[in-house]
Amino acid sequence: MIKVHQVLATLGYGDAIGHEVLGIQRVLRAAGYQSEIFVETADYRLEPLTRDYRELVDVSDRDNLLLHHFSLGSKASRTAFALPDRMALIYHNITPPEYFVGVHRTLARQCFRGRRELQAYAQRCDLAMGDSEFNRQDLETLGFPRTAVLPVVPDFSHLDRCPNRMVARDFDDDRTNVMFVGRVIANKKIEDVIRFFHAYQTFFNPRSRLLIVGAQSGFERYLASLTQLTASLGAEQVHVVGHVSDEELVAFYDVADLFLCASEHEGFCVPIVEAFYKQVPVLAYAATAVPSTMDGAGVLYGDKDPMHVAALMDAIISNAALQDAIIEDQLAAVDRLRAKDFAGTLLRFVDQILSCPRAPAPRVTFDFWNQFDAAQELEELRLYRPAIYKALPEVS
Repeated sequence: MIKVHQVLATLGYGDAIGHEVLGIQRVLRAAGYQSEIFVETADYRLEPLTRDYRELVDVSDRDNLLLHHFSLGSKASRTAFALPDRMALIYHNITPPEYFVGVHRTLARQCFRGRRELQAYAQRCDLAMGDSEFNRQDLETLGFPRTAVLPVVPDFSHLDRCPNRMVARDFDDDRTNVMFVGRVIANKKIEDVIRFFHAYQTFFNPRSRLLIVGAQSGFERYLASLTQLTASLGAEQVHVVGHVSDEELVAFYDVADLFLCASEHEGFCVPIVEAFYKQVPVLAYAATAVPSTMDGAGVLYGDKDPMHVAALMDAIISNAALQDAIIEDQLAAVDRLRAKDFAGTLLRFVDQILSCPRAPAPRVTFDFWNQFDAAQELEELRLYRPAIYKALPEVS
């Protein structure tokens, strides 16, 4: 029997990729396929649902199909690359490394290498799927000959839980709550969110607060810069909440008056459609995949002047009729998103891959990835420390 397994570096709890991976497994199993999830690491709450990536070697078969969620280069990815199984890539985008050069050099290096390593899969895959048109176009630019869109259909069930009472008690008051949900990471441009909020609080509404909800571990230097910025501006009521439970997240959406996004690089941005679902007006910067994710709903802005954005914030928050119209459009966008036949699209792609001539078998020598890593390190040095190459003899 043909098996369709998933492989990825890590399975996180409560994040967009984690929800999608579990949703794909449900669809595959309902269709009669045996389907496991192979990872290097997983959140302890999800570990029972996964298997160690090294077990891929034991279950490998040239008739099987691996759905490979590529993020950054990993041992799981490299193991999957070398196996004889058919492969389809699911691409969630890799943030350009320049966002992290000053705040997280290790991640900058990983993103640089990840984008380079991704190109090695162009001929390995029978099909490469982006979870948005923006991501599909990125794959095409990177040289993938066979691309498609596997739409993100968010699972909102975690937002139907009872809200955390302590959050509601602490933040459901007469203050206006401006909220951003997402990882505290440099491409999200949370410093811009803080600047916009400070302008709004100073010139339009002193009885307001900012709630920044999302994981922050690993980005202590960036978080420190946000703390310093908040202090230098004299902004008050800025709460960097950190990672929260589903019940706490529901409560934060319930008390929010506006969702404010300034991110400059998104492959999709699930929190935006979560805010749509929770009937919170969204004001977002029109960059990368964000406009297509919003699908004509919410409010987009293209000018990052703090007074301009603050005025937009006030126009939305102070006008109940406008809020109602925005929320109505957002709920219609959610309906359009949920109407997409995610299960049918996925199964059609699986059938298409299994019925077509397979991509050439991977050509992997015993030291392939060692040589690949060495090449990446040399290329990285050439880009970021070009003076080193002045010591080399000139090519005659």
